[in-house]
Amino acid sequence: MFINGPNANLYGLAPGGVYGDQGFPAIKEACLAHATQLNVQLDFRQSNHEGIIIDWIQEARLMHQGLLINAAGLTYTSIAILDALLAFDGPIIECHMSNIWKREPFRHTSYISKAATGVVAGLGVDGYLLAISAINTILSKPVK
Repeated sequence: MFINGPNANLYGLAPGGVYGDQGFPAIKEACLAHATQLNVQLDFRQSNHEGIIIDWIQEARLMHQGLLINAAGLTYTSIAILDALLAFDGPIIECHMSNIWKREPFRHTSYISKAATGVVAGLGVDGYLLAISAINTILSKPVK
């Protein structure tokens, strides 16, 4: 499952902006196409509502082996999302279109990172595709 948080649906609407020029529907299609190439089933979602994101994380516990998340602005504020992620047993990849450490200081602390297996940031859409590849690699390794 790949969860995108608040305002991710607006990606690409500010040409030359920090999130790039590609719109969210195109980003979703690129991710789904990449997952298909890897023979991976990808459930790609976006919500502007924290409670819905928490519900999806809880749903993922029962239905998905791995979780990719760009919690967007909730990355820096939501202990509730962190708590839900800590209850997820599989690998979690935190994703950001922009390099959050080159931005405003309040973006330098991520609650999501405390639950994440790894973080991909600052690579735009390519980062999303790399994150899908990374979680596929993690899930393909034999369980010890």
